[in-house]
Parts: sequence; C-alpha cells; structure tokens
Amino acid sequence: MRLGPVAVGGDAPVSVQSMTNTDTRDATATLAQLGRLEAAGCEVARLAVPDAAAAAALRTIRRGTVLPLVADIHFDHRLALAALEAGVDGLRINPGNIGPRWKVEEVVRAARERAAPIRIGVNAGSLEKELLARHGGPTAEAMVESALGHIRILEDLDYREIKVSLKGSRVPQTVAAYRILAERCDYPFHVGITEAGTVFRGSVKSGVGIGILLFLGLGDTLRVSLTGDPVREVEVGFWILQALGLRRRGVEVISCPTCGRTRVGLIALAEEVERRLAGVTEPLTVAVMGCEVNGPGEAREADVGVACGKGVGLLLRKGEVVRRVPEAEIADALVAEVEAMAARWASAQPGCP
Repeated sequence: MRLGPVAVGGDAPVSVQSMTNTDTRDATATLAQLGRLEAAGCEVARLAVPDAAAAAALRTIRRGTVLPLVADIHFDHRLALAALEAGVDGLRINPGNIGPRWKVEEVVRAARERAAPIRIGVNAGSLEKELLARHGGPTAEAMVESALGHIRILEDLDYREIKVSLKGSRVPQTVAAYRILAERCDYPFHVGITEAGTVFRGSVKSGVGIGILLFLGLGDTLRVSLTGDPVREVEVGFWILQALGLRRRGVEVISCPTCGRTRVGLIALAEEVERRLAGVTEPLTVAVMGCEVNGPGEAREADVGVACGKGVGLLLRKGEVVRRVPEAEIADALVAEVEAMAARWASAQPGCP
C-alpha cells in the first residue's frame, strides 16, 4: 500500500504522520504549517475537511506541498469525492457515518480509480450507540467490533486498500484493542493514543502506548496526538521510533541525569547542545556526560562525545580522544565537531556531489 510516495505496511519503515490544526479553508496558513511539518520530518499529513469550502481549498494545498495528504471526512460522502478529485492521496473515513451503501460505493469507486487507501478510524469517544450498550461502554472489544463492521463494508465492495486505527485515550484499552484486532485481520495499522494531552503529559502517554504497540510489531504508521504545535508531534514520533531502534533521524543527545559527582554545569550544557543541534538531520549520536563513572564509556560509544571533569571536558570522536576543552568552550567545540561530521556524512551519501 502507498500514500503517494510513502510505502505503508509490510517491510516499509514505520512512517510518522501529523494533522494540521489550521483552518483548511485558509490554504495559505495550512501550507505554511505543512512546510514546517515537512521540515520537521513529517511523512504524511492529515487535514480536516468539514465542508465544501475546505474541500475546494485542497486543490491549492495539493499544488503547494509534496507531502502525501489524507483527507479526514465525516458524514458527507461528497466531501470525500471532492477531496479525491482535488488530488489527496488517501482518506480517513468512518464508512458507518457516510450514509447509505450507495454513498459508500461512490467513495470506493473514486478511491479505486486513484488507488487511494482508506483508513477506517475508530475512536473510543465516538463508538456506535448499540456497541456501547452491548459492551457496557467503550471497551477494547467494542472498538474491535466497530472496526470489523466497517472493514466488512469495504470488503463487500472488494476494496482492500485499507488501513485501520483503534484509538482511545487510555493506554491499556488501546493496546488491548490493537492486540485483539491483530488476531482478526492483517491490514496495516495506524497507531496512536488519541487525546493524549498537552505536550509533556501527552508525550509520556504516547511514548508508553505507541512504544508498546511498536515493540509488539503492531504499527505501520503513527501519530502522536498532542494539544499543541503539530511539529512537536512529529518530533516526539521520531523520538519514539529512535528509542526503539526503528528509525534514525537527526541527532540523539545522550546525557546523564547529573549527581553529586558532576563538576560542570551539565544541565545547561546538554540543553544548549540539544538546542543548537536541533537542525541537524543526519543520524548521529552525541554524548554529554558529567563524570568519570559512565562518562568515558558513553562518550567512546557515541559518534561525538564529551566526558566532563572538574571544569574541563574530554572531547571524543568515534571513540578517540580529540582534545581537552575548558568548560566555557565545551558547547562550541562539541557543536563544531558534530556539524563537521554531519557534513562529511551527508557528502558521502549516494547522489551527493
């Protein structure tokens, strides 16, 4: 399955998605945000399409970005048709709220012509009333039953370009739902913890939930749902993938938590290094360590590292000592070393001059 140039499922890397929070009818603002998402590494972007004006703006938006676009559609099947006509790469719909079967058939016919995948997006907060009554609430089993019912609608129309998501705001419930559904079907999964919260708390909750699912092998695309700037969603998504060893993008800063043995201002140093290297996209590891216990070992294993002592740092490159640096010069020396290594790494990649 593909969303534009992005492969989904099978052996393809887990892709990082986000969703714009601009008014889709404002194409200028939406394109500006899509540009920021792309720069952050976003690989697929979803846009809300609540009305005909938003659907009409998709033509301009499609022309202005290379990101694969997924239109989020509810209730009105004509919006799905207009979005596909405007050139979106996929749909997120709930076949159960689009209306009578003939409307679903029209959407499927248009999606088939464009080879556009359809994501069946089940949310614990909007399950069918009969399922809530039968299961006694938005349980994992109710979410799975909802998904299977919608899957059958598309399968009856012989359409199998399907992705599925089962999102709740509670981690155990969401993980249980995906595990149950994985035993019942083999479609690609889009994973996430919905309504996870503000950036700090939502990142923790998403890291736990998405991390469990990916560790279990259940997840082909992901979105970190945060109340905040969607660029942070992309950043956290890559941090999760990097922590699991599934993707590498940008600089991973390894730094110790500090203790009574630390004799430099390590907290400020680590924060400065991380901030100054945020724009480096090459997959490098940088260690900022505060004492002689774990510092030399971690610094040797990193691409670039510093093991600090009293007022000084021992700068290492690929395990070899480069020089001793006074505390006041550590950040500049470390950043310069990383930027030089990143430039060498980039120039060695295929296609570079």
